[in-house]
Amino acid sequence: MRTIIECVPNVSEGRDSRVIDEIAGAVRRVSGVRLLDVSSDTSHNRSVLTFVGDAPAVKAGVLALFEAALPRIDLRTHRGEHPRMGAVDVVPFIPIRGSSVDECVGLSKDVGAEVARRFGVPVFLYEESASSEGRRNLADVRKGQFEGLAEKMKDARWRPDFGPGEPHPSAGAVAMGARAFLIAYNINLGTKSLAVADRIAKAIRHLSGGFRYVKAMGVELADRGLVQVSINMTNYRRTPLHRVFECVRSEADRHGVPIVGSEIVGLTPAEALYMAAEHYLRLEGFSAEQVLETKLLEE
Repeated sequence: MRTIIECVPNVSEGRDSRVIDEIAGAVRRVSGVRLLDVSSDTSHNRSVLTFVGDAPAVKAGVLALFEAALPRIDLRTHRGEHPRMGAVDVVPFIPIRGSSVDECVGLSKDVGAEVARRFGVPVFLYEESASSEGRRNLADVRKGQFEGLAEKMKDARWRPDFGPGEPHPSAGAVAMGARAFLIAYNINLGTKSLAVADRIAKAIRHLSGGFRYVKAMGVELADRGLVQVSINMTNYRRTPLHRVFECVRSEADRHGVPIVGSEIVGLTPAEALYMAAEHYLRLEGFSAEQVLETKLLEE
């Protein structure tokens, strides 16, 4: 069986199409790597790349991405709505086929050590790769963002797993680790009130008593005159998209606010969408085998 590992790096640039194209092009040129998607958000000022390959190819792709991103992104002048601590902010590795979480943990440590050595960027291991339980949650690792990183790293508890004991001057630090598949799902609200988005995010996220496999925060989309509930779905089988959407809709109704749209950032498993279709269409006995494209791929 061919090994397929997915890598979904987030870079702190979502506005300059030239820079984004150059970073994507550097990854695309790596032998054995298939770049599947590039999604950019101007309000977040952030881009998410999705590429796949075996372990050596994915490692080469990440190094090529750092090589291209670091000279082009300077966090000292970067502004955006999404929290960030690095020019390359987070690099997750996800086993897709013929791989395992343990292999991806090993890959994250191998790549992290090389990134620190080659580029002088501190690397914090998170999720399944975390060196302590307090570093498992990405939000905890990134707390304080780039602006607070130098002070944070003076604390012995926040020494990096690899690299120097202080941030890279323009590139900050990076979180790197193995994790399960995650769906980045955003729901946009027809209001300018960030307080409403924050309250709804608090209602659905696990840390404040919401859904077990949901992380969420309120985000202002100033260019659109809207706010957003920005969501990470860490296990779509146990907490499906439609359940979260309905809860957000209910909470929004309480505040007299409409949902004006939702979006998936990057790629998602077809199963997550089938589950939503099954729910909203009230399909009986539905199976993915009934999807034409699925059957064609079996031929």
